[in-house]
Amino acid sequence: MTDQLHETLKDIKAKFRLYMNGVVSQSMREKGLDYKLNFGIGYPRIREIAAGYEPSHELAQALWKENIRECKIMAGLLQPVDTFYREIAEIWMEDIHNSELAQYTVMNLFQHLPYAAEVVFCWIADEREYFQLCGFLLMARLLMNGMTLNDRAEAEFMDQAFTALESDSLQIRKAAALALCKFGSQSRENMKKLGKPLAVLSKSQRPGVSAIAEEIKNEAEYCR
Repeated sequence: MTDQLHETLKDIKAKFRLYMNGVVSQSMREKGLDYKLNFGIGYPRIREIAAGYEPSHELAQALWKENIRECKIMAGLLQPVDTFYREIAEIWMEDIHNSELAQYTVMNLFQHLPYAAEVVFCWIADEREYFQLCGFLLMARLLMNGMTLNDRAEAEFMDQAFTALESDSLQIRKAAALALCKFGSQSRENMKKLGKPLAVLSKSQRPGVSAIAEEIKNEAEYCR
């Protein structure tokens, strides 16, 4: 690490300390957000601080390596997409252990990657929880941005998403439901394609599954 990069990191951490919120930080820890350090700073403030720095691969990578909540969120804001190769994305993915970081990293970085439409199918099929979570969150973003699926891609997505709706992981179920909502809201034809499998799920005896099927139907129709 160069002296300049070291000083920039110190400067960023000093700004974080100015806005530290101990009550929020403690609440986050109690909810399972496990970091070496968590300043409890709201996302708008993190984004405001990040705006004072130029996007930089070296700075973003250094921030990500810090086991500090705000550093990791800021890393996604400052990482240029043209130097964020798929191999690096996989390394970052292995270091995501909560839904908050997954959501912000997908929103700020992953959805803008040139290979996002390709990698999303690998991630939603991955057995690792946070790969799958990021995959469905990414799919939802791509569909919101207007990505359309050919017949093969559509069949693969729906198969993985409806399987995920019966996952033991609540956050996986919610992310898959969100992606299906965005798919259904693209067109009346897409909504029709969801009708039969949603009708089957609505009769499920598993706790919460029938409710989430109704939510998808209602949300997709509302968004249209």
